[in-house]
Amino acid sequence: MSDFSLTLTGTIAITFLLAGIVKGVTGMGLPTLAMGLLGTIMPPVAAASLLIVPSFATNVWQLFAGPSFASILRRLWLMMMGILIGTVAGSWLLASDNVKWTTAGLGAALIAYGAYTLLARQLTVPVPAEGWSSPAVGFITGIVTGGTGVFVVPAVPYIQALGLGKDDLIQALGLSFTVSTIALEPFAFRLTCSRRFRCSF
Repeated sequence: MSDFSLTLTGTIAITFLLAGIVKGVTGMGLPTLAMGLLGTIMPPVAAASLLIVPSFATNVWQLFAGPSFASILRRLWLMMMGILIGTVAGSWLLASDNVKWTTAGLGAALIAYGAYTLLARQLTVPVPAEGWSSPAVGFITGIVTGGTGVFVVPAVPYIQALGLGKDDLIQALGLSFTVSTIALEPFAFRLTCSRRFRCSF
């Protein structure tokens, strides 16, 4: 194995170790941190393809570890449908040959989420408004997911605004991330297998 391959493999392993620690502590953050770090050395679509298996495994565990799967699914199914449709619609950006655009989109998504986390006040979504806001937020999340591989914007702030208890919040995030991973997987794998990507340090 060449020095380049060893360096790349080591970088990927360390990235997933750090992202896994964040995921274990907070219940989220694996794709956000991993995409942010891996996106500096490879195209976002290649980084997204590496995220599929670890993201799916950890999110499914998070989803079914809680007691309220059925009730959360009934409450958020419109949002999940929006995520699926939005991811299909947004995947054209990952499918494009313009790495600058996908990288810029990834950077913008990470900056937006970081700014919200640091500066924004906690929002509250009234229950009657969920009928229209859930599919809208899901669709926008899908667009961002399809274009950048990042699942958190604006899904995480929205789910946090629903007033869920701690366990239900973690389980709801697991549901959102699982659906996003499933929706993104066909595009990421197909694009990665059909192209040769360069990684740089």
